[in-house]
Amino acid sequence: MIKTIKYLIQAIFIYLFFLIGKILGIKISRKIFSFLFKKLGPTIKSKNAINRNLLKFSNNLSKTEINKICENMWSNYGMTFIEYIFLKNLRKSNLHIRINGEEKLEKIRNDNKPVIFVSGHFANFELMSMEISKKNIKLATIYRPLNNFFLNPLMEYLRRNFVCKNQIKKGRLGVKQSIEFLNKNHSIALMIDQRVSEGERIKFFNDEAYTTTLPAQLALKYNLKIFPIFIERQNDDFFNIEVYDAILPHNYNNKIEISKKLNEVLEKMILRNPNQWIWTHDRWK
Repeated sequence: MIKTIKYLIQAIFIYLFFLIGKILGIKISRKIFSFLFKKLGPTIKSKNAINRNLLKFSNNLSKTEINKICENMWSNYGMTFIEYIFLKNLRKSNLHIRINGEEKLEKIRNDNKPVIFVSGHFANFELMSMEISKKNIKLATIYRPLNNFFLNPLMEYLRRNFVCKNQIKKGRLGVKQSIEFLNKNHSIALMIDQRVSEGERIKFFNDEAYTTTLPAQLALKYNLKIFPIFIERQNDDFFNIEVYDAILPHNYNNKIEISKKLNEVLEKMILRNPNQWIWTHDRWK
């Protein structure tokens, strides 16, 4: 009962914020929610938890550097939050984004063979699947539903209508659905930067972390190329997406080797801009 009330109050505030954002427009809303999240974010999520994560990332960060990363992370978090209500606008426009490696996406579309796209929660991560689907690549994305059941219907509506129409809920049923989409020549996109309950402990920066082996298993079983993809917010309203070279499953002996390689790629992505990765998630728990 207490949790339900908590979720209801959260939902009321978020729906109110979305309404205010819609009235103000995307440019002003980005600035306001960037500021609000920088001020309020540390009161919502323990700063100690974020600092522990950053120490796993690097033991050499000064207090000033840690504070700067945290401030920039919350700023990006705030802008990404309010951008959900503008996903329809972002889907219609191409002026806010540049894609490096667009020829790889064109080849994937023309070959009409499924691949696996992997990434992490960088910048506005929803835009990666959005741009892939805008290239007329048949795609299904794996996602984790929100715990807040008052908010989740809205998020699913926004994702299905403006990001990618084929949404797969994370879990065992989701694995089955992923295989069904692969058999229909749909590529699969998923985030690999969060802790999983059923995974392998694989080195990630300075410690081992439970890591999903799903991309590796699918790639080995169905001989699929894995394409890492990265997004970075260049300024408030412009993004750069980079499609990396494919990781070929036949170059590796097993799922652990591939998963280790994917963690190494993810590390390099975070190192490119640690300010825009979501450090609030307890990756090493």
